[in-house]
Order: sequence, then C-alpha cells, then structure tokens
Amino acid sequence: MRRLEELLASGVREEIFPLARAEVLYEGRRVFSGGNAREDTAFDLASVTKVLCTTALCLELKLFGSLRRWLPSAAVDVGTLELLFHRSGLPPFVQYFEEELKAHPELFDADCPVRVREAVRFSVLSRALQTRPEAAPGEKATYSDIGFILLGAALEAASGRSLDELFVERIAEPLGLSAGFRRLSRALPLPESLADTGNTRPREHAPGQEGSFTVPFHPARRGEVDDDNAWCLDGVSGHAGLFGTAHDVATFGQAVLRGELAPPVPWHHDASTPGSTRACGFDTPGADAPSCGPRFGKKGPRGAIGHLGFTGTSLWIDLDRQLVVALLTNRVALGRANLKIREFRPRFHEAVLDALSLA
Repeated sequence: MRRLEELLASGVREEIFPLARAEVLYEGRRVFSGGNAREDTAFDLASVTKVLCTTALCLELKLFGSLRRWLPSAAVDVGTLELLFHRSGLPPFVQYFEEELKAHPELFDADCPVRVREAVRFSVLSRALQTRPEAAPGEKATYSDIGFILLGAALEAASGRSLDELFVERIAEPLGLSAGFRRLSRALPLPESLADTGNTRPREHAPGQEGSFTVPFHPARRGEVDDDNAWCLDGVSGHAGLFGTAHDVATFGQAVLRGELAPPVPWHHDASTPGSTRACGFDTPGADAPSCGPRFGKKGPRGAIGHLGFTGTSLWIDLDRQLVVALLTNRVALGRANLKIREFRPRFHEAVLDALSLA
C-alpha cells in the first residue's frame, strides 16, 4: 500500500489538493487508511450527500411514488425514482442563491437572525418546487441538483422530521458515523480537524459559469457548506451539505455491500434512458474515462456504483470484488478552476487494484 501513500503525497506536491484522506475496504477489512489529513478530518462531502443521505433515506423510508404525494405544489409531475435516476427532465442547476443574497445581505453576517435564515430556506425550496422541467421524463439523463433538493424536501414532508435530524436518526447513528450537516442557524462548533474549501461567499465562479452571477463577494466563515444553494438552505439540503470523514464514507460503502440499502431495482445503470450511466441514486462507470479508472467494476456482472463531490470527494464500490474506495480531498481550496483531480482519481483507483493484485 506504499504506492497509495506516495500518490496522495504527490497530489499535495503537484497542487491537486491541499489535504486528502483515503480509506480502502476489501472483503470487509480495512486494508488502507492514509493521506496527509488526520483520520478524524471532516471534509465537505458536497454531492456525495446525494447517496450518503438522500438516496439512503429514500430507500430506508421506501419513498417511492409520485413526488406530488408529498409535495403537491411541485411543478414537475414525476415519481421519486425519476429524480433518483436523474431522468426527471429538470435542469441541472439554478442559481437560486443570487436573488436571495441580493435580497438578504444580512445572510453574510455571523449573527444573522434565525428567522431570516429560515425564511430564505423556505424561499429557495419554494422556487425549487416551481422550477419546471426542460424535457419529458425519461427523454434524457440530466444530472440535477434540483431533483435532489426536492427529494430532501419530500423526505422532510413524509417523515415530519428535518433532513439533518432524519439523517442522524436513520443513517448516522445506526452505522456509527460521525457525519452530519452543519446547519448555519445553530452556530455549531468547528470540528477539531476541518478541510477548508473556499474563502468567499458566494464562492468564485466555477469553470463555465464565469459572469453568471453578480453578487459581490464577502469573506467566508470556516465550517460552512461550500455549495451556495445549500448555504442559502441553512446548510441542509438533499443535494449537498454533509460533512464527514473518509472512515464515514467507507463505512457507508461497506453497508451498501452488506445489502443494508435495498433498491427497488438492481444496482445497474439505467438502460432505458438515452445517455444515462445512472443507477438508483448512484452513478456507474461510463465508457468515456470513468473517474474510478478503466478496470473498476469490470470483474463481474454486478459492476460498480459510486458518486463524486464537487469539492474533490468520491466514493466507489466494486460490487463483485467487494471493494470500497473512499477518496476525500478539498481540491477547491486551490480554486474551482483547479481540475487536476479528474486525472488523479482514475490513477488512484488503478493503484488500489494494483496494490491488491486484482486484475
């Protein structure tokens, strides 16, 4: 496993990321845990939230059926499976935060009143509910943050619990995870070890979004969610917001291998939707340069499932090899235009297979 440590160290030297922690489980045993970040370092998991929280809770609560059963005012009339498979027709992303930050500059204040944060959260959820689809359900695969914002809201409506409370009760505590949301209005203490992600609020424009919003930048506070829409949702959303360790993410992956999540259909990619690589809530390795490398998921018929996070995080599970790889970094701390992680991820996963002598 020395090669894995060397790779993580090279990622720091080559300014791919400032901090990293990886954990590898093989046949139920931890065979690697390393990186320059402490074992208890909390990373902003970004869209890994979509599987660790939202997908897991949808399967736990069997949240299947029409979205309007729980959210009658939703503009999109689809089943929750369409949202989990990213085939609802909803757009990928809307910058809800721009209007909210302009209308409520007090959000930037550390002592922003709770009532303001709650009102802004309600406003963003209302706007997500009003967002109309751009295509018919099943017409094409479009990865959509909005779909998972709505799933988070549906989980709250179905359970009568807030999403952060529901996650702790139904996922984190049963699995022994330290992961959780950092609700801004509760002013939670900082973790002892935390991987920073950015210095401004809103965050700088991501590549391809240059000039897409005109909100003045303000200094950011540590320990708050990176994603600006999630930030306006008080740090708690179905699409982003969880903080956790590599151990948390790997432990969740092992629970998936043990069959503790029961999807209504097998963990296979959605062959019915043109262009889709999606499984139920998860992704699968695509044919074009998958982030888990060319061999991951190619051992047998069950394949692999996984998910990436914008901040530089990932979870990949090789179902046939009984292999879990959690790779957490804070690559965005070096700027959102820093995309070197795209080349690093497949190299690391290839190195895992080599270190375990797995063909």
